[in-house]
Amino acid sequence: MSRFSEYELRAMEASATAAAHYLDVCDFGAHGVRLDPAYYRACGDLLVKLFLLVDAGECFSDLLSGSPAAREVAEAVSIGRRIEVSVNGYYPELSLLLNRVTA
Repeated sequence: MSRFSEYELRAMEASATAAAHYLDVCDFGAHGVRLDPAYYRACGDLLVKLFLLVDAGECFSDLLSGSPAAREVAEAVSIGRRIEVSVNGYYPELSLLLNRVTA
């Protein structure tokens, strides 16, 4: 269950859909679309941030079924979460070292 209201989720979905659409169009080389590397990266970053806030599969299932870019980002976020849990749970010394290095 999401901690966001239905209105907030719809706004997030609209933003995620626009970002994913731009990524998909660029990835598939659509004619008439100018690739802006900074905007492309911003769209990817936006998807990552939104998918870290909510369960994309639960909240944005239609988007995931229609957008390869959204599916890839959702999968990357899921893998990142599993790695984070594994590092913290199974390798506490490594986790402490990584925290010190990144601080």
